[in-house]
Amino acid sequence: MAGTRMVVVGGDAAGMSAAAQARKRRKPEDLEIVAFERGLHTSYSACGTPYYAGGVVKDWRDLVARTPEEFAEQGIEVRTRHEVDAVDLEARRVRVRDLDGGRVVEEPWDLLVVATGSEPLRPPIDGIDLPGVYGLSVLQDGIELRKAIDAGPERAVIVGGGYIGLEAAEALVNRGVATALVEAAPQVMNRIDPDMGELVSKAVRDIGVELYLEEEVAAIEGDGRVRAVRTAERTLEADLVVLGLGTKPAVGLAGSSGIQLGESGAIAVNPRMRTPHDGVWAAGDCAESQHLVSGKPVSYHLGTIANKQGRVCGINIGGGYATFPGVLGTAVSKVCDVEVARTGLSEAELGKLGLEWEQTAVDSTTRAGYFPGAAPIRTKVLAERRSGRLLGAQIVGKEGAAKRIDVFATAIWNGMAVDEMVNMDLSYAPPFSPVWDPVLIAVRKLSEQVERSLADCL
Repeated sequence: MAGTRMVVVGGDAAGMSAAAQARKRRKPEDLEIVAFERGLHTSYSACGTPYYAGGVVKDWRDLVARTPEEFAEQGIEVRTRHEVDAVDLEARRVRVRDLDGGRVVEEPWDLLVVATGSEPLRPPIDGIDLPGVYGLSVLQDGIELRKAIDAGPERAVIVGGGYIGLEAAEALVNRGVATALVEAAPQVMNRIDPDMGELVSKAVRDIGVELYLEEEVAAIEGDGRVRAVRTAERTLEADLVVLGLGTKPAVGLAGSSGIQLGESGAIAVNPRMRTPHDGVWAAGDCAESQHLVSGKPVSYHLGTIANKQGRVCGINIGGGYATFPGVLGTAVSKVCDVEVARTGLSEAELGKLGLEWEQTAVDSTTRAGYFPGAAPIRTKVLAERRSGRLLGAQIVGKEGAAKRIDVFATAIWNGMAVDEMVNMDLSYAPPFSPVWDPVLIAVRKLSEQVERSLADCL
């Protein structure tokens, strides 16, 4: 396949992972690789941007895993500030716009990797494009927000209470900015159950954020620059606004080019990350995954998933064989000293599937109760009625709480039932855990409930 040309659209986690893995397996004389990135940066930690904005990370360069120059040393050409705005599937060409020079060219491809990522939700709210309104999606967003916070705003409003919204709230509070958060839903972090969400809402209020739930933003007001956020109930003064309304797969290019989208709204791919179109691959936030509990197609926007999908894609393009089995939606975050974690499905998601389940929520401590630094942790676990198959878990607690979610994620991944988890040989020492870890307490209690539900059916 001498002279094969691989074009990558998108220069972050998925796209550049695919490029790097393909290059490992195929030399430059066999496979030419060119990546187009409309932003300024490649292969960076988008998840780290709130922490740079808040001053925890001092230099944004620390968030960059690999620069275009470093990719060039591998024989991978990266053109930043170049946007692909059209794909011709029959002619196998892409139209590329130089965002700085204005020149438009067409580039040929033999293999195409679409890794356009996700984009922030921006509803048609009056004033949403005013100066002083910031998203927090790509690295440059974090750089710009940091500059805005450094300028010393007096009051900020965050619109949306998902992961980005809460991390932005923490960043602003840590920088001494009076902050309010407006969320249209009855709770923040709507991917966890309401009883767990209440704990997160309390954590948000405890750090000094004014929290307004079940209020939709009607308009963002200003006179050439943002001055306030208005809901039906109130007007909140603001000289800085951060949008944290969530993201959607960035599939405008794919859709307009005729690349097939899946049920979730992301690009349809097979387990090897190939689309139904000859020579076209997709990976990352713009590509669809299968949920391993529900079996349904989903679109999750997490760096962990993007890197893995990009790796699988690149291995296959390079001549190897790899598959991406699916996702559980495992995620962690924090609001100052309160950690939040989830994996699998929530009650709302299970209800839509028509499954019946048992659940329990237990309160414990992150360390032995007598050990200095022991802090509260609540662990919620959901299992299928009668079978006891683990379906989901959520954790809210202080330091040392969140990473326990990985035990549940591993168990779900391997199809374990809660009774199989009760005697798992988890580590113990007083500085790290009670002798009965919160994970084991929760699954023991839930196993007893499942056993009763089985007995009731006999």
